[in-house]
Amino acid sequence: MTAHADHYTYRVRWSAEDECFVGTVAEFPSLSWVADDQIAAFGGIRALVCDVLEDMAQSGETAPQALADKEYSGKFMVRIPPEVHRQLALEAAEQHVSLNRLIGSRLVGS
Repeated sequence: MTAHADHYTYRVRWSAEDECFVGTVAEFPSLSWVADDQIAAFGGIRALVCDVLEDMAQSGETAPQALADKEYSGKFMVRIPPEVHRQLALEAAEQHVSLNRLIGSRLVGS
């Protein structure tokens, strides 16, 4: 699969410490771009990603898959203390729902 800079997950935020905007991309956590305005920070980080992708393609490296292009199963395992597991199971039983449904609703904030 060919990496597309437009598919990556960009974020621009204000940095009080740096007193400027910082553009980042989730799939390349070591990259960032600072600028005086949000548009420039976004343009800078996107251009940097394009350059990095070009360099990776030329050297035969595999670019990270964009989060937007990944498929997710909807399943993941979380380890919690047994007493928390017991309490959640009790709450689920009291609400007449499955433990899975209780946890899912908590994760999405419903």
